Amino acid sequence: MAQSHGFELSKPLPTPPPAPITSNFKVILDSLYDGVYVVDRERRIEYWNQGAERVTGLRQEQVVGRSCFDNLLMHVDEAGRMLCHGECPLAKAMADGQPREQQIYLHHADGHRVPVLVRVAPLRNDAGEIVGAVEIFSDNSSMRSALDRVQELHEAVIRDPLTGVGSRRLIEARLQSTVSEHRRYGLSAGVLVIDLDHFKQVNDERGHDAGDRVLATVARTLRLNLRETDDLGRWGGEEFVAVVGHVDGSQLTALAHKLRELVARSTVETAKGPLSVTVSIGATMLRDGDTAESAFKRADEALYESKSEGRNRVTFQA
Repeated sequence: MAQSHGFELSKPLPTPPPAPITSNFKVILDSLYDGVYVVDRERRIEYWNQGAERVTGLRQEQVVGRSCFDNLLMHVDEAGRMLCHGECPLAKAMADGQPREQQIYLHHADGHRVPVLVRVAPLRNDAGEIVGAVEIFSDNSSMRSALDRVQELHEAVIRDPLTGVGSRRLIEARLQSTVSEHRRYGLSAGVLVIDLDHFKQVNDERGHDAGDRVLATVARTLRLNLRETDDLGRWGGEEFVAVVGHVDGSQLTALAHKLRELVARSTVETAKGPLSVTVSIGATMLRDGDTAESAFKRADEALYESKSEGRNRVTFQA
């Protein structure tokens, strides 16, 4: 029998219960400007920081202990679909262990919708098991407003607001780049200058509102009957320019005749009855040594010839 040496082997200390998920980081999380909340596997909210209170208007005592699928925030996506009972990012992150990022809209306590950028990640214990998830959300309203404004300014630069086709600045840039490609790679391309016939008479007899509708209708007819790869812009007034790639002279001329005929067979309803208009077109192919200015000038001279010979015509200048 083994003798005792006067002491007993110490017993292992009992393992303390695991600390709550958020206990060590509460101070840090509360100092964040963004909203942060943590849920367990059952999607019960264990932690709700001060940033979440600020973004949502919901106080911590109103949400902690409740399930996020109680529609506290009533998350919807851009299509208006409710996410809490179907496409919930938190539930998906806990199901597959993958983080997610999504633009959604939460329901503020005051009733309005707030655009937020949501980032979700699963939380794991020491054994690697998923025990919950964290969601960080940022009030995205100022960013969305800024982006919308940038988009509006961008559209104002590149799009003609009346007709919806490219602006003069855009079509000038497209013509310049097409000329550069022709020089470098020998790619064929043509230019069409298209002008409405007797447009002043339309404005005088039918009014400027009718004139605006005529311009929009002609632009739509032209745009829908060019290829997606072709460029169309409003040069100014009642004049449009199209830059058409990968064609030869006969194909360009055939396209111009098709556009002329389709415009002539379009109608616009006005207060004084339906109205049809015609266009005259000047066409040319890019030549070696061309600049954007020389190519446009040649097509514009061809347009002048179409006007001089009676309008509603196509003139091709090689």
